[in-house]
Amino acid sequence: MSGFVLFVLEQAIAGYGLLVVALGAAGLIDQALLRDLGLIAAGLVAISLVPISTDISTEHMFVMGSAMVLAVGIPYSVSRFVFKDHAVRFPVLTGHRWTRTEKWYLVAVVIMGYALLPGYMVNTAVYRNWPAVSDPEGIFRLFLGTNVLGIWDELFFICTIFILLRRHLPVAQASVLQAVLFTSFLWELGFHAWAPAFIFPFALVQAIIFTRTKSLSYIVSVHLLFDFVLFLVLLHAHNRDWFDIFIY
Repeated sequence: MSGFVLFVLEQAIAGYGLLVVALGAAGLIDQALLRDLGLIAAGLVAISLVPISTDISTEHMFVMGSAMVLAVGIPYSVSRFVFKDHAVRFPVLTGHRWTRTEKWYLVAVVIMGYALLPGYMVNTAVYRNWPAVSDPEGIFRLFLGTNVLGIWDELFFICTIFILLRRHLPVAQASVLQAVLFTSFLWELGFHAWAPAFIFPFALVQAIIFTRTKSLSYIVSVHLLFDFVLFLVLLHAHNRDWFDIFIY
């Protein structure tokens, strides 16, 4: 609820108040729960203290990027070096070989992005929440921003929030809670209109996939493929003669 209030309703006092209530309740229930929710709260506070937008200016990218680093870095560092339970991990070289189904799912993600994103971004005019770029530097900044944000989403919402919640809750419940935070954050970023209808299921599926594969590399690959389609759609929406391959 605090994430919804902070990122969707943009009510800082109420959002932080809910965080305090949540931590107080956790302290009455279990000290381990309090520690893990405290790590999640630290990450939420870090990212909520800066403007969340698609501004790709150097200043904003530095400010928001710094907050993103803190949001992931604080829970990771405290978990590993203070609590010494190393609950927050980022499994990249897992030795897990992607199955045929997993490989085909990567193809399916591109197809789903092609089917969903053009109609959503253009017909709702949500693409205007992203800067119009046509010069090489602007295109590079947009590409960098979408990719870095996609990677961070998985580091924070899956490898940090979902994993910490999973220590105390069943997979289904932990998945739903992180998906609420995931969707709320992207709403503030600019994914308005009916975006929650596909972002929420996407976040749920990412948590389930990570539970099965335990591979950050795989879920990041899924996310970046989807975001690559988003990147092309944004360029097309602002420059209609570019990448004129979409149906909407």
